[in-house]
Amino acid sequence: MRFLDAPPPVAFSPTARRGQQLFGVDANTPGVGCFACHTPQMVTPPMSETAALQNVTANLFSDLLIHHMGPGLADDITQGAATGDMFRTTPLWGIGQRLFFLHDGRTSDLLAAIQAHASPASDCAAGAPCYGPSEANAVISHFNALSKPDKQAILDFLRSL
Repeated sequence: MRFLDAPPPVAFSPTARRGQQLFGVDANTPGVGCFACHTPQMVTPPMSETAALQNVTANLFSDLLIHHMGPGLADDITQGAATGDMFRTTPLWGIGQRLFFLHDGRTSDLLAAIQAHASPASDCAAGAPCYGPSEANAVISHFNALSKPDKQAILDFLRSL
C-alpha cells in the first residue's frame, strides 16, 4: 500500500475549476472551508524509512486527523481514545471513481454524503451515547448557502479527483 500512487485526476472542466475555488484551496482562497479537514496537499517527512517517500507531495485531500462528526455519522465504535463519533478524514483522491461514500458506504449520492457531515449534538437521553455537534457544521452551512450551480460546481470538482 505504501508505494501505491494516487489515482490520476481527470482534466478539470470550467465548472470543476470553479468548484475547486468554492471547495477552498487554502486560507487565502477559503471557499466554503472544506480544505480545513480535506487539505489539498501534504508533503511527506524529510526523513522516512524509504528514501523514495521523502519530501513527496501528496494530493490526498485529507489532513489525516481524527474529527468529531456528531451523532449523525456516529457508529458508536470506540477505538483507543477515539469515541464513536470520531473519524479520520478520508482522503478524497479518487473519489470520482468511488461508488459508495462515507465510512460505512451508506450512500452512493455524493451530495447526500456532503450533507451527512452536518449533525447537531445529541440530546443525551438516558442510556444513549452523548456526542457533541459535528466539527463540519459551519462548512456545511456555508455549502448549503451556495446557489444550485455552485453546489454542482463543487460536485464536478470532486468527481474530477
